[in-house]
Amino acid sequence: MRFGDSNISAFPQQGTPSQVGFERRELDRILNLYGRMVAAGHWKDYAMDMRRDVAIFAAFRRASERPQIRIEKRPAECNRQGMWSLHGEQGQILKRGHDLSGVLAPVERKLLKLVSD
Repeated sequence: MRFGDSNISAFPQQGTPSQVGFERRELDRILNLYGRMVAAGHWKDYAMDMRRDVAIFAAFRRASERPQIRIEKRPAECNRQGMWSLHGEQGQILKRGHDLSGVLAPVERKLLKLVSD
């Protein structure tokens, strides 16, 4: 086989990516929170959806219900109100921001328990 005869094609993601996804450290942070919420008995199941414009992580109390929370990553909103948003069970936006940890803060507060002497 000669050098010029091969059928090599370029990777399809040379321009705009075909879908939005979570980076490893973002997913680690989300799954860490999910694991703690499962251990506390708040959540039992999760789902992820990676679309062209948004990546969604949804956590469920029970598998047959609507998600209790949805964490969305929308890179197109990065310069506006932040690419991260936290949605409640009825679809209302609970928190928006540029930083994932700030958006997850209301959920993490549920894990805090007051300890008395």
